[in-house]
Amino acid sequence: MHNDTEEKDGSETETIKQIIDPFSSFPHIATVKPNFYTLPMKRTVRPLFALLLLLVFAATLTSRVVLRRGILSIELEYRVRIRNPPPPQLNDTLLHHAAVEIGEEKFKQEIQNLLDGNFGSHARHRTFVSWRRFIHHDRSGTAANIPATLRSPLFYRYWLDFRKVLHDWFRKRRFQPGIMSELTRSVKLPIDSHNKVVTKGKNRYSSCAVVGNSGILLNRDYGSEIDAHEVVIRLNNARVDHFETKVGKKTSISFMNSNILHLCARRAGCFCHPYGDHVPIVMYICQAVHFLDYTACNASHKAPLLVTDPRFDVLCARIVKYYSLKRFVEESGKGLEKWGGDHDGALFHYSSGMQAVMLALGICDRVSIFGFGKSASAKHHYHTNQKAELHLHDYEAEYAFYRDLVDGHRPIPFLEDRFKVPPVVMYH
Repeated sequence: MHNDTEEKDGSETETIKQIIDPFSSFPHIATVKPNFYTLPMKRTVRPLFALLLLLVFAATLTSRVVLRRGILSIELEYRVRIRNPPPPQLNDTLLHHAAVEIGEEKFKQEIQNLLDGNFGSHARHRTFVSWRRFIHHDRSGTAANIPATLRSPLFYRYWLDFRKVLHDWFRKRRFQPGIMSELTRSVKLPIDSHNKVVTKGKNRYSSCAVVGNSGILLNRDYGSEIDAHEVVIRLNNARVDHFETKVGKKTSISFMNSNILHLCARRAGCFCHPYGDHVPIVMYICQAVHFLDYTACNASHKAPLLVTDPRFDVLCARIVKYYSLKRFVEESGKGLEKWGGDHDGALFHYSSGMQAVMLALGICDRVSIFGFGKSASAKHHYHTNQKAELHLHDYEAEYAFYRDLVDGHRPIPFLEDRFKVPPVVMYH
């Protein structure tokens, strides 16, 4: 077989020898090498094929990267949506209706009548007569037993003070959301001055406890925790004697409505200090005629007797009405125009507790709420036997407001954006 090969084609044998000689030490390669040299046409095909493979590989890699990045971006976008949902929005329609004061015209006429000395109703006339009796002597002691009549200098002085205070209060009564930032000046500074406290640039109290009067306070012993706050705000002269373990014994601010002061003003010396006459009183006006009581009592109080700014009152009224309207629509399914009939719109009002919480938001870095809420087994007030609620308040709407404060992520209606609501904790 070997000889036959050589005879048939000597040139072919010579070619193979030339190929084998350089690789004599690697005989197993000799059978492979001839293919590269005997087929010169493959020299151009193979580089093209390699280039094509390279392009396919690069395209595949690029598509996988793009696809992976696309999936990753979608996944990240989904995670962002889950972690940071868009903030809930306030209802513009509810905001509009909450800004409308149903009894505004009637209220303006009432103020004008008082300024003119026309007390109108029998109840207001009786208040005026009892107030005149209350100012029964000059407290300087020089004329202790001389009655004050309508024409006496003493009564005339009080009358002028009453008209001035009422006029200034009514003139300021308007909506101004920025009033929250002014509470430290109008409330905290007078109290600090009375307590001889130098603020040293400190704008707010470090912590405040607002103690409501709900009977649920009897279920827990929060006394020591309440007293641990820098400032404790109590409502409407609620008793603390014999309830110290439940409600604490410290009182920094006595917050009340003017109905409470109206009752206190009938007492000798206008005494209205269950927590001691050194405790400042902050009061909001329920009826304009109660400025008669404020005028008479303010002169006799050792501690500050402060009336809340009417712009602050308007802000509180709008916030509560917004939550009441929202609750009314969601639960009843009725139109907003029906709300006034169900809630005595002209008489509808926020509670003392709600405005006390609002006050704390303006003057405190941290706010704790105690004694707000109810249960079927608890009394309405922990210190009385009262069980029924007042119909002019919408307590459920106010509870929704407190929950939004605790949540910390929901917008509060009518508050300006620059006002930062402090952290709020509600104890049940």
